[in-house]
Amino acid sequence: MRRARGFSLLEVLVALAVVAVALVALVRTAAGQVSAFDAMRERTLAGWVAANVLAETKLATPMPATGRRDGRTRLGGRDWRWTLDVQATSDIRMRRLDVSVFVEGQDQPSATLSGFGSELPQP
Repeated sequence: MRRARGFSLLEVLVALAVVAVALVALVRTAAGQVSAFDAMRERTLAGWVAANVLAETKLATPMPATGRRDGRTRLGGRDWRWTLDVQATSDIRMRRLDVSVFVEGQDQPSATLSGFGSELPQP
């Protein structure tokens, strides 16, 4: 009498269970990577918005007075809200500029950027 060769049903079920556990771990890892990528993309775009606001403020003539301003812009298919704090410095021609950028509807900034601007001499 010949014994049949192959896997028993129990061996197949154990192998399927191992594969299922491995696939669940891979899906969780992939989901975590997608979430991290989205967060990195958000911070990058918010940083660009902050850099744009800072550059526009530095180029403004005359330099804005001290105080807080806010605005909205659209970049990367998203709406962004920003605040700009203009502060005096020890040099009366210089201003400290602090920009915070928020995703619409959130209270925590996605990016912040600081810089200094000065009055350009008039020709």
